[in-house]
Amino acid sequence: MVRESLQLVLAERPTTNIVPGKPFQHVKVPAASATMQGPYCTPTEADLKDGELLLESLYLSIDATMRNWLQYKRSFLPPVQVGEVMRGITVSRVLASKSSKVKTGDLVTAMLGFREMGILPEDWVQVPAPLPANATSRDLIGLFCWSGLSGYFGMTKIGVPKPGDTVVVSAAAGATGNVAAQCRWLKEDLRLDVVLNYKDADFDQKFIEATPDWIDVCFDGVGGQVLDLALIRAKPHARFVLCGQVSQYNSEKRQGPDGQAFLNIVYQRIKLQGFLVTDWTPEFPKAIAQLGRWPAEGKIKRKETLVTGGMAAAEEAFGILFDSKSFGLVQVKDPEA
Repeated sequence: MVRESLQLVLAERPTTNIVPGKPFQHVKVPAASATMQGPYCTPTEADLKDGELLLESLYLSIDATMRNWLQYKRSFLPPVQVGEVMRGITVSRVLASKSSKVKTGDLVTAMLGFREMGILPEDWVQVPAPLPANATSRDLIGLFCWSGLSGYFGMTKIGVPKPGDTVVVSAAAGATGNVAAQCRWLKEDLRLDVVLNYKDADFDQKFIEATPDWIDVCFDGVGGQVLDLALIRAKPHARFVLCGQVSQYNSEKRQGPDGQAFLNIVYQRIKLQGFLVTDWTPEFPKAIAQLGRWPAEGKIKRKETLVTGGMAAAEEAFGILFDSKSFGLVQVKDPEA
C-alpha cells in the first residue's frame, strides 16, 4: 500500500537537553502518485535497484551515544549534518527485496534512522539468527544489540570480575520507569548486594559505606560524580571499563574527573580502558548466542520501558533516557499489524 511516511530531520544542533520541538523537524514525506514521484516521495518497491531492500521501521533504539552525533565534534561516527535524517538503529521488516541474501518478510536490524520507511543496500542490514524461544523482536535492538553487547563485552573482555571482587556499575537500572522502581527491581530481582540512588542527598556517604573493601571493577557510562567517587575508592590495579559519559552529553562544557580522582589513577595504578562495542563485531554471533541462553537459565534478566506513539515519539524517548528514567525504545509500528 502506497502511503505517506514520517521522518525526523536535524534542524539545529542542541546545546542542552533534547525537548519536543527541538532540535528535530518532523517531515511528512508524501506518497508517490501519478503526478508526484521520485526521491521526495515515500519509497516503494518500484524504486528498488538490484541488491536493495525496502524497509519499514518497527522499533527504534534511543541510545545515549546518539547525543554525541548531534554535536559537531569528533566521535566514532561522523556527526549528523543539519538537514539530514537523524541516525538510529531500528528493527525493521523487509517489505520488498531485490536481494539474494534477504527476503521479503524478514526482520532485520539496520541503521535506517528516524524514519518510518526507507531503502538500504543488503550489506547495510543484519539478518539475525532465529530468536531463542523466550526472546522477542525488541531484543534485537536491546539485549542482542549495542546496549546489551556493550555490557557483555565490557565485563567479559575488560572488567573480568572474579569471585570476591567489589564491582560498581553506574546507571545499572536504566531499563525501568523511575528511580524507586529501579532500585526495588535491582535489589529484589537481580539480587545485587547494594543499590544506591545518586539523587540522594547523602549519596557520597552511602557510596563510601557500600565499598568498605574498596573497588576492584567499575563499569561506567555516566562519568561525573559517580566516576569521581569510584576512582577515589579504587583498589590498587582496579579495572575501570568506560563506555560513555551520559551525565555530560547535555552539558555545554563537559568536565572530566576532578583533581583528586584523577591523581588516584596514578597512586592506585588504575587501569582505565574505553571501548566501543564494535571492537568485537566478529564475536557478535557467539555473544548473542550466549546472551540468548542466559535468560532461560535464570542468569540474566532484562526489563524495558516501551515508548509508544510512533516515530513522532522519538524526542520523548530522548527525554526519558536523559532523565535517568529508562532505556529509550520506541514502537514505531506494531509488528503484528
